[in-house]
Amino acid sequence: MDTSKESIAEWCQTYLAELLEVPVESIDPEADFDRLGIDSALAVSLLIEVEQRYDIELSPETLFEHPTLHAVATYLHEQIQQRVAR
Repeated sequence: MDTSKESIAEWCQTYLAELLEVPVESIDPEADFDRLGIDSALAVSLLIEVEQRYDIELSPETLFEHPTLHAVATYLHEQIQQRVAR
């Protein structure tokens, strides 16, 4: 599985587009989640899917600390790299 920041961001973008039933291109990876219409239920859904896909536990606070898809992808990539380095 590709765990580059770009690949993670693309997967998250596709996942959110499916949840929101909008075209993938309409999900700006640099936009804040609230601007994208991501409420707490959708955020939890994203967290669960990310945890299952990448085997990384995330707290709900992670999305507040990293409020864009790009920021989440960067965080996940760093966490995966740290886990691999252990």
